Amino acid sequence: MAETKNLPKRSEVENQNTWAIEDLYARDEDWQVEYDKIKELLKKVAEYQGRLTKSSDLLLSFLQLSDEIGMLLERVYVYANQKYHEDTSNATYQDLSNKSNALSVQVNSAMSFATPEILTMSEDTLKEFLIENEELRLYNFYLKDILRLKPHILSAEMEELLADAGEIADAPGNIFSMFDNADLKFPEIQDENGEKVRITHGRYGSLLESRDRRVRKEAFEGVYHTYRSYKNTLAAAFSSNVKQEAFFAKARKYNSSLEKALDGGNIPVDVYKNLIAAVHENMSLMHRYVSLRKKLLGLDELHMYDLYAPLISDVDMNIPFEEGKKLVAEGLKPLGDAYQAILKEGFENRWIDVYENENKRSGAYSWGAFGTHPYVLLNYNDTLNNVFTLAHEMGHAIHSYHSDKEQPFVYAGYKIFVAEVASTCNESLLIDYMINHTEDKKEKAYLINHFLEKFKGTLYRQTMFAEFEMITHKMVEEGQSLTADALCKIYHDLNVAYFGDDIVIDSEIDMEWARIPHFYNAFYVYQYSTGYSAAIALSRRILKEGKPAVDDYIRFLSSGGSNYPIDLLKAAGVDMSTKQPVNEALKLFGELLDQMEELLK
Repeated sequence: MAETKNLPKRSEVENQNTWAIEDLYARDEDWQVEYDKIKELLKKVAEYQGRLTKSSDLLLSFLQLSDEIGMLLERVYVYANQKYHEDTSNATYQDLSNKSNALSVQVNSAMSFATPEILTMSEDTLKEFLIENEELRLYNFYLKDILRLKPHILSAEMEELLADAGEIADAPGNIFSMFDNADLKFPEIQDENGEKVRITHGRYGSLLESRDRRVRKEAFEGVYHTYRSYKNTLAAAFSSNVKQEAFFAKARKYNSSLEKALDGGNIPVDVYKNLIAAVHENMSLMHRYVSLRKKLLGLDELHMYDLYAPLISDVDMNIPFEEGKKLVAEGLKPLGDAYQAILKEGFENRWIDVYENENKRSGAYSWGAFGTHPYVLLNYNDTLNNVFTLAHEMGHAIHSYHSDKEQPFVYAGYKIFVAEVASTCNESLLIDYMINHTEDKKEKAYLINHFLEKFKGTLYRQTMFAEFEMITHKMVEEGQSLTADALCKIYHDLNVAYFGDDIVIDSEIDMEWARIPHFYNAFYVYQYSTGYSAAIALSRRILKEGKPAVDDYIRFLSSGGSNYPIDLLKAAGVDMSTKQPVNEALKLFGELLDQMEELLK
């Protein structure tokens, strides 16, 4: 009998393939020292309660203390959770993660009086404070943004109550994460070579890209039949998360969870609705791509498990990590020498945790804490997709690097709305480089198809996710129940609308809603689509105009959260308050379809 391929334990992973987490804290004991320091600093916070409006000096002193606590908390929180993500079954780091989560709630609770208190000031008093205290002017945008949110800030007592409820509100997401990453086990199947392989989150994408249709089908069914076994539990977790979002939206006097989620970045609800509307107006392009896929695969029936199968035969793009790094560096050369130097620093100084290991968190992300370099989590397994994931996450990392370098702590963090722009701009530049640096007709078609897949997966699929969220949250706000069957029906109907008539919408895909972690961070995913559209616009400008466009782009990366996302993007040349960037991106999608069809005549 063939031997099952097992993942290495965390202790078996070579050090060079792990991130340098010791750059945050050399030892857990050092983490504990700063954890305790936060506890001590929190005792000082109460001294300011009821006094923030007395003088500009007191207000400044409090904001500086808040920044000090915030910087330390970010370090403590990131370290604990990144160590937990290395091996989610490790009890030591489960505990540190839980402690850091609880501490975050304590900090929010202790600080909760500040915003309501600042809001009791008249605008004239605040202006006087800013005029008389030069150091306080650093916080000008921060304070003005607080005033913007005045209709949604409650009394000090109510703010404290809501802050204390934060840990309970996080429960659905924490339960899902523990279930999905630590407890859930998928079945074994046979790979193309007849060897047993256990399906994992990290392997699933590669299995769906198998040229062997049996492997794709068994992997697809193995994943969704497993989730279906827990459909009622997963529906309860999802529903609970939607309900807590609705509760906080109502408590803060918003008309909907969607409005609340977008208001943090001052994003108009119309931006969300315009995205969905623009995609629906261009749905025929997606249906055309699905039809092309069916034709090129030579199938009488195209199924959902065929959506990631390679369309071009005889092109085997197996790309080891070292080669992937070189490709990314070449593709990002249009961003200039300074950008290349930062990229090289990240590659050579272990910013990246490279490969999957047993119980490691699935997926990929970039994270980090102010005052140290960013970190990137990957589950790299030598596919072209993984190369683009590397480019994507390094885009996030270098965005954070620039913002941390150029902005004070209060503005170093950028809003999620712009977060996906830098990452996707990198991907767009990389695919352009690869398409233009091959003379091989089949390889060119393969790469164009990869670009088409990014449109399918990012602009269309993430918008479908966004529409699912909009529907389900509205249902709860109208008093309807989110049962497993109701969720599956909604999800099935959306797949029918987005993928068209030339594909069989297998019943298994109805459960896909149950495996999307981002649904526990409500109304997050639409920003992949808006970010993708903005990134396409920026990358085209960089390739066309060169240095002037690069200079504007680096200024954008360096702006952090010093202005509202819509305004930051406008300054870089993209107006996301209109449908235009989405329509322009989908116009490129149509042009790529034309090229693909021409190449394969």
